[in-house]
Amino acid sequence: MGLLREDDRKYLTSEFSKHIKNPVKIIHFTSDSNDCMYCKETMEILKEVEELHDLITLYIYNFDTDRDIVQKYGIEMIPATVIEGEKDYGIKFYGIPAGYEFSSLVEDIMDVGEGKPELKEETINAVKDINKPVHLKVFVTTTCPYCPTAVRIAHKFAMVNENIKGDMIEANEFPELSQRYNVYAVPRVVINEDRYFEGALPENQFLNEILEALKEE
Repeated sequence: MGLLREDDRKYLTSEFSKHIKNPVKIIHFTSDSNDCMYCKETMEILKEVEELHDLITLYIYNFDTDRDIVQKYGIEMIPATVIEGEKDYGIKFYGIPAGYEFSSLVEDIMDVGEGKPELKEETINAVKDINKPVHLKVFVTTTCPYCPTAVRIAHKFAMVNENIKGDMIEANEFPELSQRYNVYAVPRVVINEDRYFEGALPENQFLNEILEALKEE
């Protein structure tokens, strides 16, 4: 029996057919190690999503043995999932994209399949002007209803500008990392290691936080 209910499968199949016009690669990194929390469950979710549209293809790599691919995509921990279209946009999920974060996964796939994210024109223009590296770490939990907003904006910005990379990080799966970045509430967005904010800010305020962080560098 699959993880998705039949009604959900039908709905997602319909939505994917409307939005996905170009091939989408789901590039997943896993391990057979018992130390990997939710590796098995994450792969099951991704396999079911792959079945929903012919243009979605799932590629599975072993974190322990496929080191060339791991290095190519800059994978630091597992389970890890990259959503790639005509190129690698820098969109990553570290941890299981379940609960509320399943919507982030689905909407990212549709954005990549459509070839463009839904953002205001002025936001797109401002994001395109960023000419310095920006690494966004968005700490979330799967039970947080506000977290997908932060994840989605980080991933949309990454689609617009190749200088920007956006990581979703499930805080409970990576407690040492959460402790390092003082994650006590989610969503918590860390910008280039030194600046952070909490909460699901609208896109213009999210962008302002990035711009302020770059001024301080």
